[in-house]
Amino acid sequence: MIALDTNVLVRYVVQDDPEQAARAARFIEDRCTAEEPAFINGIVLCELVWVLESVYELTRDEVTSILDRMLRIPAFEIEDFDGAMGALRLYRNGTCDFADALIGLKNQRRGCSATATFDRRASRIPEFMIVP
Repeated sequence: MIALDTNVLVRYVVQDDPEQAARAARFIEDRCTAEEPAFINGIVLCELVWVLESVYELTRDEVTSILDRMLRIPAFEIEDFDGAMGALRLYRNGTCDFADALIGLKNQRRGCSATATFDRRASRIPEFMIVP
């Protein structure tokens, strides 16, 4: 199995660098299949969201649309698919950032009762608690 780095996914999604975008598309379309999917880990998903929002200034709706499609591509194996989908739901609702949602859900699945934080926005979801 081959894993994909954030920069490959960014080029594939954004198509801002014609040469790298073509290489990313060719690689993904030629090498990543349902039988031999490319692995995408949670850190890569978090970085992708950050880059799309911060660098390319995409809206939350645009990013959620991209993520929703990406998570469902059979040629991609998503680390903790259920956690990523749960984080996408929370992110789509505007409750918190995608990375915070994924962190909270992953920690909860590891048996943590909560994730301690100073982030008031993250603390709006039950997986987090504000440090008193």
